[in-house]
Amino acid sequence: MTQLIYVADPMCSWCYGFGPELLALLDTLPGAKVDVIMGGLRAYNKQVLDDETRTTILGHWQHVAERTGLPFDSAALSQPGFIYDTEPACRAVVTARTLTDDDTGRAALAVFHAIQHAFYAGGKDVRDTGVLSALAVEAMNKVEGEDSFDVHSFAETFVSPMAMSDTREHFEQAQRWGIRGFPALLLVHNEALHMLASGFTTRDDLIATLQQVQQA
Repeated sequence: MTQLIYVADPMCSWCYGFGPELLALLDTLPGAKVDVIMGGLRAYNKQVLDDETRTTILGHWQHVAERTGLPFDSAALSQPGFIYDTEPACRAVVTARTLTDDDTGRAALAVFHAIQHAFYAGGKDVRDTGVLSALAVEAMNKVEGEDSFDVHSFAETFVSPMAMSDTREHFEQAQRWGIRGFPALLLVHNEALHMLASGFTTRDDLIATLQQVQQA
């Protein structure tokens, strides 16, 4: 069985751009397991987004849009007093991992992509507990079956000290691996970690690198 580790952040624009490439890779790997680890791009940030930083971020978004053709909506980023804190979005994915029995990791990955789409394409505020809980439960139920999860129970777990602590552990794990940029995709092979992608990478390049590692 192919085992992958995906280190990323739901509010990272290049991770958003990488999403279709990762899913295309997984289409070629039936039964592959994906362990989603949150990197914490701007976790615990407290500063209100100023105009200069907003312009810089929107420039990054434009580059991703041009490279991938994916849609972007800047409504969330344009809110007065917006604070670009990615910890809540990361914590929603960690919460999904805690609540699901899906050992393939697909449920957590579905939540990750749902949050991305809501933020980047839908302009929604994915720092909000209600927004995150609704997005996560909808995505989880699509994977594990209708009515498997409810918003209230998800929100209770999401705001728990355990979820906050587990999320911090994700960030610390990414740092221990020396990963500073996202997305990063690792392959577990022969009891070692092998980097398949550091930054945006196409499906074809992912497949080529994967085959090289497995055949070495």
